[in-house]
Amino acid sequence: MADSSLRQRRQPLDTKENAQQPAFSRNDIKKITQLQKQHELNEKNGHTILFLAITALSTFVSFFKIWYPAEVVFDEVHFGKFLGYYLRRTYFFDVHPPLGKLLLAAVGYLIGYDGHYEFNDIGESYEANHVPYVALRTFPAALNVLSVSLVYSIMKQSGYAKSICFLTAALVCFDNALVAQNRLIMLDSVMIFFILITVYSYIRFRKLRYQEFSTSWWLWLFATGAGLGCTLSIKMVGLFVVTAIGISVLVDLWALLDIQRGLTMNHFTRHFYARAVALIVVPAMIYLTCFYIHFAILIESGPGDSFMSSQFKDTLKNSATRMKALDIHYYDNITLSHRDTDVYLHSHSLVYPLRYEDGRISSNGKQVVGIEEPDINSWWQVLPATENEKADDDWASRTIRHDDVIRLKHIGTDWILLTHDVASPILSTNEEFTTVAPGERFNETLFKVVLEDPNNMNTWQTGMTAFKLFHMDTKVALWTHEQHLPEWGLGLQDVNGNKNLNERSNFWVAQEIQGKNATEINLSVKQTVKTMPFLRKYLELQGRIFSHNAGLTKPHPYQSAPISWPVMLRGISYWSKDETREQIYMTGNVVGWYLGLASVAIYSGVFLADLISRHRGIEPIDGPVRQRFVNNGGFFFMLYLLHYLPFFVMGRVLFLHHYLPAAVCSYMLLGAVLQFMFVDGITSPISNLQRNASAKIHRHTSVLDPMTAAPDRTSKIMLAIVLSCQVAMFLFLAPMTYGSPSMTVDQVLQHKIFSGWDLQFAK
Repeated sequence: MADSSLRQRRQPLDTKENAQQPAFSRNDIKKITQLQKQHELNEKNGHTILFLAITALSTFVSFFKIWYPAEVVFDEVHFGKFLGYYLRRTYFFDVHPPLGKLLLAAVGYLIGYDGHYEFNDIGESYEANHVPYVALRTFPAALNVLSVSLVYSIMKQSGYAKSICFLTAALVCFDNALVAQNRLIMLDSVMIFFILITVYSYIRFRKLRYQEFSTSWWLWLFATGAGLGCTLSIKMVGLFVVTAIGISVLVDLWALLDIQRGLTMNHFTRHFYARAVALIVVPAMIYLTCFYIHFAILIESGPGDSFMSSQFKDTLKNSATRMKALDIHYYDNITLSHRDTDVYLHSHSLVYPLRYEDGRISSNGKQVVGIEEPDINSWWQVLPATENEKADDDWASRTIRHDDVIRLKHIGTDWILLTHDVASPILSTNEEFTTVAPGERFNETLFKVVLEDPNNMNTWQTGMTAFKLFHMDTKVALWTHEQHLPEWGLGLQDVNGNKNLNERSNFWVAQEIQGKNATEINLSVKQTVKTMPFLRKYLELQGRIFSHNAGLTKPHPYQSAPISWPVMLRGISYWSKDETREQIYMTGNVVGWYLGLASVAIYSGVFLADLISRHRGIEPIDGPVRQRFVNNGGFFFMLYLLHYLPFFVMGRVLFLHHYLPAAVCSYMLLGAVLQFMFVDGITSPISNLQRNASAKIHRHTSVLDPMTAAPDRTSKIMLAIVLSCQVAMFLFLAPMTYGSPSMTVDQVLQHKIFSGWDLQFAK
């Protein structure tokens, strides 16, 4: 049937004839081996030339005018600051694991940079601040070059034609977003490099499946595990490639478990434990080691102190927080600040309106609010849980400890803090906080002090000890959030009673005690740096990373939704200079990203069509071609989906640059699709079929005819057109990628391909 021969590269041999043919003779095998060696030599020479060519091209593209602009660009503000903290050994907090920042800091250390510059704002001059920014940018740019080379190598090791290998790597090389992002002092270049190292290592490992437990087999297996550990240690999105490799390994193990493979359970168990050690234990050890190095370097107190517990702060030298720490006694006057929003607990003579605009009724009591800058109305006196308002020397000598019950008197009005079963002004589900005159409603003024880590710090202290204030009567916690009261509340921050006692944002910190200079008192006493077990420090920091990463929800002018990324409806303005009308606007290569998106659709369509056809007894695709397209193309397809789809369920603010790893995966999938469409046949075999002694157990030796994929003249023209379009679009967008030359208003408008591209100097 005509339909059944569609897309067949080689007609299958008649099964009856094939069954009657004798086994391969030694001469046949020798001839095949010689042909394969000659083929490999020719392929190697061709690949070497193309590999060197694309590496040279990528070097030029990545390093072109790397010295420009000589100013801070976009997130160099953050990561430049972080590498400076490492070099000054000053503790800081970041939502990403430490490896990427450690590598940037290592470059700074090697070139003699002392980390003196703070990277305060985008557009600040590097030259004026004597920062070796070109050398610092060289590292991510070099990794971008290596990433392009790795893409070529991945396609080569996967058995694709030389033209496809070169084209795929060239598409990555001439992608504007990758070039703009990966030559700056940021983490994405490092992360993409290790993602590709992991993919390359795993493909090399899979190709050695017939030499199981050989030296090379072990080498590439452990290289895969090391790549996983490094990727995960740069950004938490490294979990995506961990998932991809994990799924592939589970499929592999499931196939090995098949009774038809003839493996004993002992033999299978060796495979299982080898993968478990290399792909679970090794990545975990690398991940933990990075944090160990992180803690070993950052020994000085710094801006990250405020995120950590009091015990953690005690492990840092010259802790400013420790200098502020004083035990709190009864009758001390203190200020209280909310740990998450930094506002101070405040009250004044203004009252809540009796009736709110929505018709709800208040207590009409004095307002309790949050204020950014403390003043005379931000002082509160700590009273014991007694009805006697007068100071008592016995109580005054006592420090306040975990679970002690107290009352708080507002110094400015002389009234007592209270909450009750009345809805707060902003959130009707939460309770209103107010104050009452002394002697009134005693039971409703009682609060329990619940310290964050009572096992290590049982005494309430200023600066050091985070605490929750639980209301004894109604079981709510003192809480605030970033919503502000209307004009009647002077626009100050709403404070209320939170019924969720376990919420992490319930924590407050006592900042100072009136009339006591904490620094002078603490300087008179010798301070000792305490120790804390590594795993406890790691678990505390990891918990902070997870919680703060999820809390990055503050709107940003250049944020975008994942649905818009593949079609680039929105880019990111990285840098601009009014005097010269120059700008860096991060957006992908329109040709490449749309072709990558099309490759996802084409792969899905071909896969489903082939699946349905074979279900109906039709073989539309030759077996070896199908196997390569489904297995290897499917691996790239899975990599793309796993690096893209998870962002749809993330609640944090997202940007176009989060799509870059998925974009690289889409280019590799595009290469697989272009080979299927334009290149006749496949290069085979790509694995060494000579089985070692272990692999021969319960198996027969197989020999495959060597095949070489070669595009015809028409196919070469089509591939050349694709590459030409990519390069042309890259050059068109280059002024926005490199930040020069400047463009007139008309030129800016011409470069505004999509209406959502909010380019500078468009009018």
